[in-house]
Amino acid sequence: MSDNVKIIASTVLSENWGKLNKVKYENRLKDGTWQTHEREVYNRGNGAVILLYNKEKGTVILTRQFRIPTWFNGNTDGMMIEAPAGLLDENDPEECIRRETEEETGYTVTDVKKVMEVYMSPGSVTEILYFFIAAYSDAMKTGEGGGVEKEQENIEVLETSFTRALEMVTSGEIKDAKTIMLLQYAQINRLLEA
Repeated sequence: MSDNVKIIASTVLSENWGKLNKVKYENRLKDGTWQTHEREVYNRGNGAVILLYNKEKGTVILTRQFRIPTWFNGNTDGMMIEAPAGLLDENDPEECIRRETEEETGYTVTDVKKVMEVYMSPGSVTEILYFFIAAYSDAMKTGEGGGVEKEQENIEVLETSFTRALEMVTSGEIKDAKTIMLLQYAQINRLLEA
């Protein structure tokens, strides 16, 4: 831990799906003086996300599912188009993303590549998201996908052209940051070019 931060008080506000704390702390500035702040910190664990791509077909695999926070913020049906993702649940990020890929999409991927680690909302959320990519083929389809029933997941699997996915970012059909970042990564690195 840093000598530049002192926790004065931490109060649990909620401990349901994640843990929400109200934290009062001091941090030392460059000039040596201390500032006092109060913030809410949400800890829901770390996660992993993957973009499945097929260079020969020029396609990517995405998912569509309901997200209540987006509905509260004006997304009229609450549905989001996203890259497959999930919480680590104490697992290794690569192990997690392989499991989530199979559960959500029905594809069993072999070679996954980690491309980055990102704090998605560092002003209030502790989560680090591990970003992966993997090539897929029709032969890797080993199940239906759709999520895990006991987790009450109801996920629609979408196979779409990479070009169409980029158009959906521009049109606002895809508004999920992790998905946009992976699509842009694929574009910058020309993953789907022959």
